[in-house]
Amino acid sequence: MRYYENMNKINLILDTNVLYAGLYSSNGASFQILKLIEKGRINIYLSTALLFEYEDVLKRNKQILKLTDGDIEKILNNICKLSDHQKIYFLWRPYLPDPKDDLVLELAVASETKTILTYNIKDFKELNKFGVRAITPKILLEEIQ
Repeated sequence: MRYYENMNKINLILDTNVLYAGLYSSNGASFQILKLIEKGRINIYLSTALLFEYEDVLKRNKQILKLTDGDIEKILNNICKLSDHQKIYFLWRPYLPDPKDDLVLELAVASETKTILTYNIKDFKELNKFGVRAITPKILLEEIQ
């Protein structure tokens, strides 16, 4: 049985590197994930801290991504519209080596989301304690097809 076989909508946390990769290239799994989010097949949770992380990374890399500040604002506004917003009341820091990964883990725990979508699997070790797993976009696409 596939992990998502009986679920109508997939809930997950979208790590910044997946958003970046999906905006960088329309050929990869990350872009396909963004399309599934847009179609409503995947539901993402968002916190204020993660939104600011998205904004920081996209604006720092806007020339590489060939985006303007206006484009980035539109993208972030769309993400906000497509996301369920979650307040974070309890911080698990420091738990992971990178504090920016801690904010992703905290969002997963607070929203009771079981999946973090990331390319940095090695940075999300020992998540079983929280009932959360970290997988790549490719693995997710394999599971839902």
